[in-house]
Amino acid sequence: MEKDEVESSPNHPEQLSDMDRNPSPPTSDDEEGQTEDSIGSTVYSKHWFFTTLTRLIELVTEKDGSQGDDETSLELDEDMENDICKVWDMSMNEEVALFLKEFNAPEIFLGVISNSKCNRLTEICVGILGNMACFQETCVAISNNEDLGEVLLLLICDPDPPTLLETTRLLLTCIAQVDVMSIWLERIRKHPSVRDNLCFIMSSSTNGDLLVKVGELVDKLFDVDEDLMIDWIKTGSQQHETPVSDNEEEKPVVPGLVPSLLEAAKQLKYDSPEGLDVYMHILQLVTTVDDGVQSIVQNPEDGKQTWDFLYDLMCQDLCQPSEPPLTVQEQKTVLCSVLSIMSVIFSSQTKQEYTEVGKNLPLIRILTRIFKNLEICQKKTEDPPLRDGAEPQDNVSEDDFHLKILKDVCCEFISNILAQLSKENILEALKEGDITEEKILCMLRSLLPLHAASVNSFMVVLGEADRTLSETLKKQIGTLTEDS
Repeated sequence: MEKDEVESSPNHPEQLSDMDRNPSPPTSDDEEGQTEDSIGSTVYSKHWFFTTLTRLIELVTEKDGSQGDDETSLELDEDMENDICKVWDMSMNEEVALFLKEFNAPEIFLGVISNSKCNRLTEICVGILGNMACFQETCVAISNNEDLGEVLLLLICDPDPPTLLETTRLLLTCIAQVDVMSIWLERIRKHPSVRDNLCFIMSSSTNGDLLVKVGELVDKLFDVDEDLMIDWIKTGSQQHETPVSDNEEEKPVVPGLVPSLLEAAKQLKYDSPEGLDVYMHILQLVTTVDDGVQSIVQNPEDGKQTWDFLYDLMCQDLCQPSEPPLTVQEQKTVLCSVLSIMSVIFSSQTKQEYTEVGKNLPLIRILTRIFKNLEICQKKTEDPPLRDGAEPQDNVSEDDFHLKILKDVCCEFISNILAQLSKENILEALKEGDITEEKILCMLRSLLPLHAASVNSFMVVLGEADRTLSETLKKQIGTLTEDS
């Protein structure tokens, strides 16, 4: 598959965004009302479905027989496309989905997909299966079809972006179902090509919708199966380390997982905050295992690219001085992921030039800004005074929970930075305004008493750099500790 093939398709002239809505299904005006021919409590005709699906089977059979080995793509006629698009829309109804299952639609669509030489037809059939998979009973039926499962995984190398989008949506829907999750995880483990194809899409596609959906799929896979994540991390690094012998054919280079994730994140940086959040969370998951951390820090190029991208996000895009403090509420999850990754890289045993504390002093200013914004958010969300007889609220909101996690991540990161500051670093930070009395006090309010060791280490070096400021702050530390 070439890069350009992932990004566009000559057989699908509409942009992906134009396909967000298909032709509307028949309304009750198209039917004579609910009859014995109706599907459940709907007004949709069983006979119409029989006819449409039969025409679909005949279409593919005829085309397959007439074309032979000719791989030329085919186009659907307008009437046929409109009808199966109506099936696509109607399949969002659970009664219709169950009817399609009873009519053995998964097997029918398997035959259609296997024989189809029409991108649009394949996309629609996978889309219908994706809608059916939203319901437990039909999802189980689709997932238990071994041949269909194999074909769907093979579709991840399809060059048509809309087909890829519907395929990843279907896989994500199935993996989110507890009853069938293990079936799909086992299949994916047996197909190394799934990892390679997803990495290729992430590293080469410019289709934002597709990148977001692929990211959501990878994020879900890694979240539910750590062993699979570790295998995917190791695959790229093993291939780079294994030399090709003279008697061995050179195989295509498998894209590394981390570079692929970074490339997708760069593509989505400005176009999709939601997508950027997803890819940052994937990278955070990668750094929760030793193999993931080593895959970043042991390769100087990958490590520097990762650090530079995250550093630029923090310096130029996230939680900026021009933004209102409450913006930290909107950015809390992506901030948490980005700072967690940076903290792990910064504190890793394999120290690199790009993590030298002297080159990253602006991070102190950025982290103290986040601390200050968190304090403002906390004041805004504090419970109002209780009315007479009212019970105090013990529940912690989801926002409060995520903000607490963000605060903990910031504390861990900045405590590691403070512990490594030299006298020269502090003098430079004071000169540039990265450290001021107000900013240090803001840090201390968050760090004490849990990170007292790092604070004490910092205060000793600060005393060497600016004795007056150090003495002033020491008077405040006792009060802060008592308040804590």
